[in-house]
Amino acid sequence: MIKTIKKVALFVAVTFMSINALAQTNKDIVDIAAGSAAHTTLVAAVKAADLIATLKSTGPFTVFAPTNDAFAKLPAGTVENLLKPENKATLAGILTYHVVAGNLDAKAVLAAIKKGGGKVVLTTVAGGKLTAKVVKRKVVLIDEKGGKSIVTATDLTGTNGVIHVIDAVLMPQ
Repeated sequence: MIKTIKKVALFVAVTFMSINALAQTNKDIVDIAAGSAAHTTLVAAVKAADLIATLKSTGPFTVFAPTNDAFAKLPAGTVENLLKPENKATLAGILTYHVVAGNLDAKAVLAAIKKGGGKVVLTTVAGGKLTAKVVKRKVVLIDEKGGKSIVTATDLTGTNGVIHVIDAVLMPQ
């Protein structure tokens, strides 16, 4: 297990160094997401949920950011329904389920997984739980409903936290 975690850490570091270079330290996590063509749905959702000011605050935050493709995997009409003003609270709950207080870079996540004997349970700012573990040399997040998401890019560092890109939307209980 330790050998696998070390291999994952090396893979993550080498593969995503160029992505991290795109994240400029003078930008906060909202600015970084807004500058990504792969996160337009997430940014629209953050605006609709009225979370811009919160996510621009001091933090620090660790954000597991679903891509547009991740949102597209949801059942037809789900995103459009969530973006309606009357569903603002539900949308905010889903989005804050993707945020953990603190600055957990990839190295910290892998260390926590190792310390936890192969997994770590993270508490989100929404109050829910996410389980992180290494599966086939990739960090996988498991939501409270058993849904899984793979971390595809790490350590997009901003002034108030870090973003890790994921390939599926996580759902709270």
